[in-house]
Amino acid sequence: MARFPFSAIVGQDEMKQALLIAAIDPSIGGVMVFGDRGTGKSTAARALAGLLPPITALRDCRYGCSKQDKDAYPDVCGTGPLRKRAVPFVDLPLGATEDRVIGALDLERALRSGEKAFEPGLLAKAHRGFLYIDEINLLEDHLVDLLLDVAASGENVVEREGLSVRHPARFVLIGSGNPEEGELRPQLLDRFGLSVDVRTPQDIETRVEIMRLVAANERDPDGFAAQWADEDDKILKQIARGKNRLDKLTPGDGVLTDAAHLCMAVGADGLRGELTLMRAARALAALKGARSVKREHLIAVAPSALRHRLRRDVLDETGSTVRITRAIDELFG
Repeated sequence: MARFPFSAIVGQDEMKQALLIAAIDPSIGGVMVFGDRGTGKSTAARALAGLLPPITALRDCRYGCSKQDKDAYPDVCGTGPLRKRAVPFVDLPLGATEDRVIGALDLERALRSGEKAFEPGLLAKAHRGFLYIDEINLLEDHLVDLLLDVAASGENVVEREGLSVRHPARFVLIGSGNPEEGELRPQLLDRFGLSVDVRTPQDIETRVEIMRLVAANERDPDGFAAQWADEDDKILKQIARGKNRLDKLTPGDGVLTDAAHLCMAVGADGLRGELTLMRAARALAALKGARSVKREHLIAVAPSALRHRLRRDVLDETGSTVRITRAIDELFG
């Protein structure tokens, strides 16, 4: 089935911005998307993965490693010439076992030849791509812990059954869920870089436009994709330029001070809020082609970077986004 064009997704601008920021700087720590069913969460993530250009990988490598990975992990990477392959997009089912996620002993090979060999798991398949978990709030906590650890370190280490394997596992972690079906532990939620609240559009024009676009895609997927190809190509070039520009941008002291003031004003726990806010503002500036990181970039990413890090205030029943917007108004006018 053809992917839905990323540029054709309407009504979910904050989610699209968060995904693009994560694509430019995966070190931000992934994106958590909360919201109603049927609001395009997985569609947007798949569309972005399908939009990105093919990666170059070692042909015989089961991990999709690059030449740089081969130098860092000579014992696990494959050999042979390079080949092009699509950016991985891996769905992690709720019923997945730990062995399936991180990898385990290849029992068939062990029984057949007596040789201990490692069978890579879903983390290996997601290397250099996206790992998507629908209803992550229903996933077992120890698996969420494991996923966040690997996403942060970019490496999966497996030591069991006489095996000791270390392989690269760099991916953008995207989780989605409906808070009404169960909440993530605050300690885990805090470790996601960005969070987005996605709601069903409440205006007739947007809902009609979504129905029109979906119907056109179902009627003629190839023709619909061709219609949006130029817009998708613009986004692709924007991402490529953003990645090249990212390391050249360094937030100045003024922006860092603004970030600290804002995090203190909303009562964000720890320093992860400031660090994520700084990285997200830098990535957005790179995406927009700006020459420097400015307060406007900081303000634009503040809700996504901070809303899931706020302590619940029993005296203030307003939502996290409202509290952040109010603090921005008070601090920066």
